Amino acid sequence: MLKSLMRTAAILATAALAAPAFANELIINFDDPNPAPKAGFEAAVEAFKAEYPDISVTVNINDREAHKTAIRNFLSADAPDITAWYPGNRMAPFVNAGQFEDISDLWEQEGLNESFAAIKPTMTMDGKQWGVPYSYYQWGIYYRKDIFDNLGIEEPKTWDELLAACAKLKENGITPFTIGTKFLWTAAGVFDYLNLRTNGYEVHNDLTAGKIKYTDDRIRAVFDKWKELIEPGYFIENHATMSWQDAVAPFANGEAAMYVMGNFSVDAYKNAGLTYDQIDYFPFPEITPGVPRAEEAPADAFFIPSNATNKENARKFLAFIARPDIQSAWNETIGQLPPNSNATVGDDKFIQQGFETVSTAAGLAQFYDRDAPAEMAKAGMEGFQEFMIKPDRLDAILKRLDKIQERVYK
Repeated sequence: MLKSLMRTAAILATAALAAPAFANELIINFDDPNPAPKAGFEAAVEAFKAEYPDISVTVNINDREAHKTAIRNFLSADAPDITAWYPGNRMAPFVNAGQFEDISDLWEQEGLNESFAAIKPTMTMDGKQWGVPYSYYQWGIYYRKDIFDNLGIEEPKTWDELLAACAKLKENGITPFTIGTKFLWTAAGVFDYLNLRTNGYEVHNDLTAGKIKYTDDRIRAVFDKWKELIEPGYFIENHATMSWQDAVAPFANGEAAMYVMGNFSVDAYKNAGLTYDQIDYFPFPEITPGVPRAEEAPADAFFIPSNATNKENARKFLAFIARPDIQSAWNETIGQLPPNSNATVGDDKFIQQGFETVSTAAGLAQFYDRDAPAEMAKAGMEGFQEFMIKPDRLDAILKRLDKIQERVYK
């Protein structure tokens, strides 16, 4: 697909050689120099340049951590025309500060309200849309299909079925879940799904927006469910000493059978020696009957800074990268999902399953540490990890998080 996109760009560029050149510019700040993301981005830029040969495009590519540090400065002092950033609460400070451009009219003009309907809530604040997502990926439960088949375990659809599967695995000497909580965010993935399935999408959003206390009965109910996995020993031991990559080893060697994780992890399973036949995926099971199924689907997006110089060209680029053909090619290259519902996805079974999962979801959460402000997210995730190790400290953890919440959301 990448080669096809590059060929298309070359053909368009050849056809446009006779077009007059103008001094129009477009400056884009991108935040991922890793090979596949960089290749997908650069191919899309080349295709855009071929279609708009009068626009001179400059790209600046930095790593994500450096980009996170730099964005506050360059939005104020030397804004590009487009910058990569994240939807949900992570865009809120820049929206509230008037540093991102309202592009609701572009969404209307390009029909994005329909083709991006599933992801629209995460791009919306104050009833307006602020950016265009180019990629996202599903979370859920990846599992050892060979182990499940050997023990006669079906994919769980409900909480009771999940607990029954865990019990059977444990009886046969297999830890149900691997996880590595050394860097905290993996525990947030489990918390988010327990909350989404127990209480629903609105409660997830209200909690991360500071509208619900952690001592609220609804949030306590989430930890009660979590305790049903912790107390019987359904998580791998010593998880606080392991990164998410370290936690792949017990999954690969058959010591553990399930992993609550994002689709980016599939390569790690393959690199650890597992075949596609040995691993499979299912959405996190239902807990409270009737609660609409929302999913964790972190997205990456582009925004127009309010101080951009070439906003018309920036709008052309956002409209271009929203197109289903561009999104299809880009996400085939990086192995993720196109947010445009009219795009096509590759034949990879995990991409196909993920597309079905997120495109039929009632809402898409951006993940706890993206939806909550940074200080709250750090404290919350520290509390999640502590709870997984010492569940008897729950009251103290929740009261501490309430105090931090009061300070963070003043």
